[in-house]
Amino acid sequence: MAFNEQLSNRIREALAAQPDVEEKYMFGGVCYMVNGKMCTGVIGEDMMCRIDPLREEELLEMPGCRRMDFTSRPMKGYLYVSEEGTRRQRDLLFWITQCLDYNPSARASPKRKRP
Repeated sequence: MAFNEQLSNRIREALAAQPDVEEKYMFGGVCYMVNGKMCTGVIGEDMMCRIDPLREEELLEMPGCRRMDFTSRPMKGYLYVSEEGTRRQRDLLFWITQCLDYNPSARASPKRKRP
């Protein structure tokens, strides 16, 4: 599955000043890990945002925003934002700020032990 590489480049540039950013290819797209935790990324044409679940309902009111339903059921604290919500640089930076603000309190996934 292809993903929007232009959007990915814009996110990569916006995160360039952040320490401990890692780019991982998963879900048929790209994910940007910050401090070892999933933070943001691109799946298809949409930006994926890991946000504070307590702000989810409020943020769903923003243009181009919808619940992330990657597994056919909504995932709490994860949103998709379409091009409508990321077209302007200030809008993209708004979403990146939401992701970075939540990152310190987000739980890291447990590391899998390899056999």
